[in-house]
Amino acid sequence: MTSSLLADALVAAHLAFLLFVVFGAALVFWRRGFAWLHLPAVAWAVWIEWSGAICPLTPWESALRVEAGQRGYRGSFIEHYVMPIIYPPGLTHAHQLVLGAILVAAIAVLYALAWRKWRTGV
Repeated sequence: MTSSLLADALVAAHLAFLLFVVFGAALVFWRRGFAWLHLPAVAWAVWIEWSGAICPLTPWESALRVEAGQRGYRGSFIEHYVMPIIYPPGLTHAHQLVLGAILVAAIAVLYALAWRKWRTGV
């Protein structure tokens, strides 16, 4: 029971991290100090996405599931939980590179707008 709850908590933490990566730049408009948390999170997520590596939380969650008598899974958190929901079938590494580039570009635009706001006070 404890292993199952810990695995579920890791899934929730993983999802919260992904949401922070995608939407965290909006928090920077509110408080610029969030940039110190958000930029390293983006760097980590982009590195994981572009390198094809697996986040260390994924095997940990899978091991906890096996320990709890549940079925573990292979691959990454994204492949197991997120891809079936938001990524199209047949997603290739090239598609992942493009998605990562779009994310980086969108975040760069949001940071540029936030920087302009900080400079002008508008």
